[in-house]
Order: sequence, then C-alpha cells, then structure tokens
Amino acid sequence: MRRTFAFVVAVALLAGGLTACVPQSGSADGTIALLLPDKKTARYETFDRPVFEARVKELGDYEVLYANADQDAAKQQQQAESMLTAGVDVLVLDPVDAQAAVTIVNAANAQDVPVIAYDRMVAGGELAYYVSFDNTRVGRLQATALVAALEERGEADGGILMVNGSPTDNNAASFREGALEVIRDSGLHVLAEYDTPDWSPDKAQAWVAGQISQFGDEIAGVYAANDGTASGAVAALRAANVSPFPVVTGQDAELTALQRIVAGDQHMTVYKALERQATRAADVAVDLLNGRPVEGELEVNGTPATLLEPVAVTVDDILDTVVADGFWRVDDICTPEYAAACEAAGIL
Repeated sequence: MRRTFAFVVAVALLAGGLTACVPQSGSADGTIALLLPDKKTARYETFDRPVFEARVKELGDYEVLYANADQDAAKQQQQAESMLTAGVDVLVLDPVDAQAAVTIVNAANAQDVPVIAYDRMVAGGELAYYVSFDNTRVGRLQATALVAALEERGEADGGILMVNGSPTDNNAASFREGALEVIRDSGLHVLAEYDTPDWSPDKAQAWVAGQISQFGDEIAGVYAANDGTASGAVAALRAANVSPFPVVTGQDAELTALQRIVAGDQHMTVYKALERQATRAADVAVDLLNGRPVEGELEVNGTPATLLEPVAVTVDDILDTVVADGFWRVDDICTPEYAAACEAAGIL
C-alpha cells in the first residue's frame, strides 16, 4: 500500500511540473521539501538549491524534494500540497506571494509539519524559523551607492527612476523602504516608480523605455531593485542611446551584473552570502526534522530568525567580496569579451 501510494504521489508531482524524487518506505531517515519561487532570478538554481541539497546530504541520509514555482503562486500551492501529501517532515518555503503562501503554512501547521520561511517572510501562519538578509539595509546600500555616484558626477539633484521589485514580495517593500530613507535625505527627486510584476526583466525594460520617452535626459539614475530588473533597465537605456549613461543599481551579484559593472553599464550590486543562507536553512531543517530545538539570533514577528548582512559591490570591490568568498572566479567574470574592461579595472 505504501509503495503504491508513493508511486501515485510521484505521478501527481510530475504532472504538476515538480522536479523531485519521492522517497520509498525506508529509503531515507526523513524528507525535507524545498520550494523556490522562480527561475528568472539566477541565484535560485545556481546557488540556493545546490548548496541546500549538498548541505542536507552532508548531515545525513535525508531526502530533499525540490520544486520551482516559475513565479506562479497557484503552482506553488499545488506543489506544496503534493509534498505534504507525500509525507514530508519539514517544509522550506520561499513564497511567490507572501499573502497566498499563508494557505501553505496553515496546511503544513495542520499536519504538524514545521515551516521555514526562506529569504522571504510569509504574511501569516505559524513559522518555525526565518532565514534571510537585512532587507531594509539592502535598500539603504543601493540608494547610498546611487547617491554617492551621482554626487561624484555633479548630479546630486538629478532625477531618478525607481524600478522596484514584485508587489507580491514582502522583501521588495523592504528594499524600497530602505532606499527611500536615503533618497529622501538627498537632493535627488523621483521622476517615477514602478513595482515590477514577477520581477520580470522584460517588464522592467518596457517600463523604463516608456519613461525615457517621457523624461529623456532628466534621468540621472535608476534605482533597480535587483540585477534582473537592472538588466531590463540597462537594455532600455542602451536601446535609446541615453547619454550620459545613468547610474544603475542592482542586487544579487549575478554574473551578468558583475560583467555589466566591469563594462560600466551598471554601477553596483548587492552581494548576499547565499551559501551561508542556504547552509543555515539546511541545518535548521535537519534539526527540526529530528525534533531538536532551534534558536535564532533574533526574532522577526515572533519567529526565531537569522538575518545575514548584505554587502554593496562596485567595480572597486569585486575582488574583495564575490571573488574572495569564492562566489565567482575572476575567470567567470573576465571572459574574452570583458578582458579589456577587467584589466582596466585592475581585476586581471
């Protein structure tokens, strides 16, 4: 009966677009579900998933069921239901939609399955732990770098566009809040701002293109909430031949973003130690699976939490941050197309 049930669940998981392996009876000491929100943000498939899975494997004979929701809250709901039906012991959830994900947490609570909120906080339900970064500080770092760069260019009173993150992502609101704390105290003025649905680079590009038509050379800078939206903004600015080229921010230290920074198309990004984040989440998940108590360095909304420190990265900091940490190698960044720029920046 158990094996037949597991087979049926496996079929259901695959039908829902889930990349996972459902354990058979006795095949592992426990099962941990990892639900990530999208593939447009490069970090999830490149860092979060492999680091999490590797750490769990180091800790014992545990099975990880993995699913990516492709920025679809309903799909994530279906994936979570399938995993709970399969009998997972712990759920690690990075929600597509903070409000919609409350249903997932409540369903897990009803089955006594502890839930770790990963990277993004869920809007309700009983959470066992929260692992993320100081997201308001991320916004402050972005805006501080933007203001400093524009002051250096003599555009301290320039106009900026704000390309915010997804309206369904609580972190995006924190990034914006932190950024505005700095911008309000500067001489900059916000020409327009946009909450980018699904963190979509294409939608960010289309919106920035429209603002260029309206504001033209009034645009001194672009606050882009992450590297994906920054890529869209840069594409729009390049297509319109905007000159002088505005200062553009970002976040996540994606490889293509670092190459844009070296080339001068993007001013900065925010490096977040994703390996430490994923490792901490894996450690907590295994502790919860084994019934061990977990304690956070602080509490967020009553939930024990670990909030890691983000780091601003400009062209001057690449060697001391992402390269020094082994996040990227010089060879990764300085491909033949970027070799001359890397050499000019002192990276090669």
